[in-house]
Amino acid sequence: MIMAKKTVTSSKYTEDWIPVQGISNGMIVLDNNLKVTGVKITPRNIFILDADSQMGIINNLKNFYNQIDYEFWLVVADRPVDISVYMSQLQLLYNQTQSPAIRKLITEDIQKGNNFMNNNVVDTEYYILFKENDIDRIQKRIRQLINSLSACGLTAGQTTNEDLRIILDNFLNGGQTTEFGTVVTL
Repeated sequence: MIMAKKTVTSSKYTEDWIPVQGISNGMIVLDNNLKVTGVKITPRNIFILDADSQMGIINNLKNFYNQIDYEFWLVVADRPVDISVYMSQLQLLYNQTQSPAIRKLITEDIQKGNNFMNNNVVDTEYYILFKENDIDRIQKRIRQLINSLSACGLTAGQTTNEDLRIILDNFLNGGQTTEFGTVVTL
């Protein structure tokens, strides 16, 4: 009996080797039907608060993290800031204004905006993600995370499909957003 030789091919495309079926309803659905989801935390600068308030938030966060009894990931992702609409509005305002003094102020704002865009400024976003199979348990965990973070003085909401795409882009492409698909060069 002659056995056929098994050929293993190595794909150049990320989509062929990551275990993601898709993203829907604020969850990454994996090949094994596990779902990765979580909450996005709104950033807050606690260092502008008085020392007692800072320590209160930090202590509440310590308690919060110690109460999580399942595997989770803290993820920090950078999202490019898009101010193109604001820049267009400034240009329209500049075109409509006749006063030289106001035009000068608008020009300065346009220059600041161009500098902002040319330096690849990003928003830093914070996430707590976990994986789970059971939808009811997912919803319960999300509610608990949101409520517990609220008790710490932070605002959070469930991840959106767009949030998860940004996280995957950051992970797979080093933070570079692509429009053509994710490709790995070997």
